[in-house]
Amino acid sequence: MSSTRDLDLVVVGATGFTGRQCADYLAQHAPESLRWGLAGRSEGKLLAVRDALGPAHADRPVVVVDTLDGDAVDALAARSRVVLTTVGPYARFGSLLFAACARHGADYLDITGETPWVREMIDAHHETARRTGARMVPLSGFDSIPSDLGVWMVADHARRHLDQGLVDVTSVFKAKGGFNGGTAASALGMMDREAIRRLAHPFLLSPDPKAVSDDVAARSQDPRGPRYEPRLDAWLAPFFMGPINSRVVRRSAALLAARGQGYGDGFAYREWMWGGRGLAGRATALAATATIGTVFGLGQKPWGRRLFERVVPDPGEGPSEAEMDGGFFRCDLLARTEGGVALRGRIHGDGDPGNRCTVRMLCESALAFATQGDALPAQEGGVWTPASALGGVLLERLRAAGMQWEVAAAD
Repeated sequence: MSSTRDLDLVVVGATGFTGRQCADYLAQHAPESLRWGLAGRSEGKLLAVRDALGPAHADRPVVVVDTLDGDAVDALAARSRVVLTTVGPYARFGSLLFAACARHGADYLDITGETPWVREMIDAHHETARRTGARMVPLSGFDSIPSDLGVWMVADHARRHLDQGLVDVTSVFKAKGGFNGGTAASALGMMDREAIRRLAHPFLLSPDPKAVSDDVAARSQDPRGPRYEPRLDAWLAPFFMGPINSRVVRRSAALLAARGQGYGDGFAYREWMWGGRGLAGRATALAATATIGTVFGLGQKPWGRRLFERVVPDPGEGPSEAEMDGGFFRCDLLARTEGGVALRGRIHGDGDPGNRCTVRMLCESALAFATQGDALPAQEGGVWTPASALGGVLLERLRAAGMQWEVAAAD
């Protein structure tokens, strides 16, 4: 990467709902020596965001850039070491910036959940990024760091303490939070029939989606209905983000296996959502399953998507400060090793998962690239995942940032 770059880190989309939160986070947590800047379409709005950061940031660089302007994103990627972008939907606004970063060797992070688009970016730009040294890490927010890094954490524990791989991991999420306009727009963009068809492939993001045994493929199918989980004494429903997160975990497993750090030859992974205990929990799990099916069914119809567009937040809008502060998420990871040992992981984050927690995870990932780049597991370019690119470095940063990440033998 060129030593003449004048920006160590740039936030693209800094005037949007999530981008403003990222700017505020970096203002509070980035080292004073870090040369970071703000980028977006409107100079006036960028200057307003900078002013809101306080006098200490009065000279913070601002860059006017439209992500649909190929020359502009090319120039930005050429002068930046690390590019963090919150401009979605990424299938509409992200492709030129992704390509520019791959071409110019700039490390890249985003918070997309649009896995069909990510597959397109892998196919189009992985080899270019390998040649230039650009480390590309999409899906670096609540989609899909808790799932991806959580499984890595459990696998690392099993390897170091038991010298064993994993047979399977079941993740169970419980969360309270809201949607912002950007997240809603990205979700709506994936609801057409073709996107849902592609999203349904369990190994969509894997380097070789066909290189999977029949047994692993069978144990990797997305849940279709509620189930009782005796290890938690609770009823579970399919997690609506499972078809996104699980593809990332499986790509990590394959990429890490190529380094000799795989999770296990027969490793399988699935995700669920907490329903509750007893009859009330069963009823909740049944209702959640029905709701998810209805939403996806309506989303495949043009009139259904138009209906959703009328009720979700507009781009730039989102939950109130109080709502974001009052949110949380918890993820329990139930694992079984090749030797039959039961392990239990736990992740907990305070604050709205899609906003407060996403911003914390995205910004700490970007700061890891900007300040600890030489210590990261991924030293070569390519389209990586959070676990395969950042691993234990990010895990320790998130613990230091106030999130709970732990794993131990199950009771």
